[in-house]
Amino acid sequence: MRRVLVLGGTGEARGLAERLSADGRLHVTYSLAGRVREPRTPVGEVRVGGFGGPDGLADWLRRERVEAVVDATHPFAGGITANAVEAAGRTGVPVLLLRRPGWQPGPGDDWHHVASLPEAAALLPGLGSRVFLTTGRQGLSHFAALDLWFLVRTVDPPEPPLPAHTTTLLARGPFAVEDELAVLREHRIDVVVTKDSGGTMTAAKLTAARELGLPVVVVRRPEPPPAPSADTVDDAVRWLDSVLGTRDPAEGLHPHTG
Repeated sequence: MRRVLVLGGTGEARGLAERLSADGRLHVTYSLAGRVREPRTPVGEVRVGGFGGPDGLADWLRRERVEAVVDATHPFAGGITANAVEAAGRTGVPVLLLRRPGWQPGPGDDWHHVASLPEAAALLPGLGSRVFLTTGRQGLSHFAALDLWFLVRTVDPPEPPLPAHTTTLLARGPFAVEDELAVLREHRIDVVVTKDSGGTMTAAKLTAARELGLPVVVVRRPEPPPAPSADTVDDAVRWLDSVLGTRDPAEGLHPHTG
C-alpha cells in the first residue's frame, strides 16, 4: 500500500483523509498537533502530537516509508508547515500545501487588514470599545493591556493572560448568520477581530458585521514556504494521483513562489 501523511486540523483535511482512506491502495495517517481537546477526526488511523521539529518528522517519514505528504493544517499554523516542507525536502518526499482561499471583502465591508495580532491590538482603540475577538485561544496576551471590553470566542478555554474585561464564549463552528447577528447585538459589539482563515465554517460573522455596519480587523495569513499548493480537496487528490503514479499529471495546481 502507498503511504500518505495528512497533517490535519481543518475540514478540508478531514475530507481528504476520509476520501483517501476509502481507496484500498492507500494507507493514510491523519496527524493532529493535539492543541484542541476534543478534535473532530476522520475514520482511519489518527496520530496526535508533534514529531519533534523537522528532524523528528524527517525520521518519521523515513521509518514509515511515507511517499507523499499533504499539509492541510490551519493557514496560521506556520511552524508546522515550515517543518513539513523542510522535512519533505530532506527526505525527497513530495509535499503539497492544501489551503482554502482567503476571504475577500465585498461591497459594504469595512475591513482593516493587519499583519499580526500586535498590529490588530494597536488598531482597536480607534475603532471601538466592545470587541468580538475570534482569533483563537493563543496570542490573547497581545490584547491584555487594552482598556476595552472583549467577547472572546474559542473552542477550548483561552490561555491567560487575558484582557481585564473579558467574557468568554466557548463554541465551535459552523456558525449561522442569524446566530452571529444575535451575538453581536446581545453583547453590543462595535468591532470584530478575526484571522483570515477562509472557508465557510466561520465566515458568517463577516456577513453579520457587514449587515450591522461594523468594522472588522482582519489578520493576514503568514506567507508559506515555497511548495506546490492546492485550493480544494479535489485538486489535492489529483496531485496525489500524479505523484504516486496512478493517473496523468494533475492540472490546475500552482507552485507557491513565496
